[in-house]
Amino acid sequence: MSNRDDYLRQDARDPLAPLRDLFALEAIDRDGLIYLDGNSLGALPKAAIPRIREVVEREWGVGLIRSWTAAGWIDLAQRIGDKIAPLVGARSGEVMLADSTSVNVFKALSAALAMNPGRTRIISERGNFPTDLYIAETFARDRGLELVTPDREEIAAHLDERTAILLLTHANYLTGRMHDMRAVTRAAHDAGAMMIWDLAHTAGAAPVNLHEAGADFAVGCGYKYLNGGPGAAAFIWAHPKHTERMDREGWRQPLSGWLGHAAPFDFAPDYQPAPGMARFICGTPPVLSMAALECGVDTLLAAESRGGMAAIRSKSVALTDLFIHLIDERCADHGFHVVTPRDSAQRGSQVSIAHPTDGYAIMQALIAKGVIGDFRPPDILRFGFTPLYTRFVDVWDAVERLQQIMTSGEWRDPRFPVRGAVT
Repeated sequence: MSNRDDYLRQDARDPLAPLRDLFALEAIDRDGLIYLDGNSLGALPKAAIPRIREVVEREWGVGLIRSWTAAGWIDLAQRIGDKIAPLVGARSGEVMLADSTSVNVFKALSAALAMNPGRTRIISERGNFPTDLYIAETFARDRGLELVTPDREEIAAHLDERTAILLLTHANYLTGRMHDMRAVTRAAHDAGAMMIWDLAHTAGAAPVNLHEAGADFAVGCGYKYLNGGPGAAAFIWAHPKHTERMDREGWRQPLSGWLGHAAPFDFAPDYQPAPGMARFICGTPPVLSMAALECGVDTLLAAESRGGMAAIRSKSVALTDLFIHLIDERCADHGFHVVTPRDSAQRGSQVSIAHPTDGYAIMQALIAKGVIGDFRPPDILRFGFTPLYTRFVDVWDAVERLQQIMTSGEWRDPRFPVRGAVT
């Protein structure tokens, strides 16, 4: 394919194309913006707008406290968790919506260590997302454990009889490189370690099957590919063999808040953990945010009749393949280097390109040109491709604009290197 019309025709043939209408993108389209940052914050589902209004005006405004029961607020964490479950290869009752990814990493580490006591090391990856490393560092320090963070290629060599837990993110936030979940989990288990997966950059964008992989615990983000809105609640999963053991042994997660109690409305002075995954709930669920997240998850479930996650993954591969091809073809002379694996089996739904000297300024110039991606130090321009609303013509236009700013030198404008609080 060699011109824009070819990609318009490809969009017309795309079985997922009608699902783009589920998102409030009219203003973006009218302004000629191209949004390639769904790996950081998903787009707004149209259904979220009237749904939040309904929750505010009717359920809260009229129902008031009665809506905890009448509107089902008290069951939101489990209900939405059940909707997320098939997207990550889990079963009904196994996924619980609660808190943030950071908090859930702490809970998962606590649970994994309780299920595998007597060992002294937590292994992660030097390039893992910082919040996972920060939480693991503090967790290990407070328990007299050692956190070891080798480079990706050296992880297997560090798995031994000292390893209690292996904590990894399925797709790397910086490069988009994706681990082989089944193979890595098997290696962890062969060393006698528990396996925790962070699905922040794959849930809703790439096929995940936690049961098939044999994982022990997983956490994930609600506001990226699940389109739940800024600050949306995260989720946590535990293999049922572990929750069954927790039930037998009465294990309590360390953030033992009242809604994780077996009978919260008995208001007993002593804590008794709720059975199953309900013990991982801590405080009161953020109802407004969860209402938006449910709408976001529903956009993914709407793809089921159009091929489901297999179709989403197929389009993701096609979009990222196209972007890499066009970068090679049209921007190779401007110092860019594709960091994301070219083998589609090894990448998530993003492409990262590096520029040796001026990545931040180039990204700011590109955003000013109407293509929204983001920058991560030291030199990475990240582009996320959300198959439910990203079009093939968007990819063509994005690379066209990148080539334009590089050829014209627009990125040298002195305002573009000035760092903002959010990059």
